[in-house]
Amino acid sequence: MIQPFGRTALVALVQRLLDGDYQTEDEADEMINLLRDHLLDPQVTDYIFGSNGEQTAEEIVDRAQAYTPIVATYSRD
Repeated sequence: MIQPFGRTALVALVQRLLDGDYQTEDEADEMINLLRDHLLDPQVTDYIFGSNGEQTAEEIVDRAQAYTPIVATYSRD
């Protein structure tokens, strides 16, 4: 079972990725997988690696947490 991460832990994880604070690509991948486990937004990595320093870790987490998936419904009416 996945243990829930609070906002503070998610921000710290994103900050580490923004800072390049990891030793190997495998470690970075593990961090990314943790984010994907706790945030529904499929573009969270785009926000991190495509932000060019324009967004803070807090802004990235807030944006990802605000994401709401679109759920298609079918009606026979």
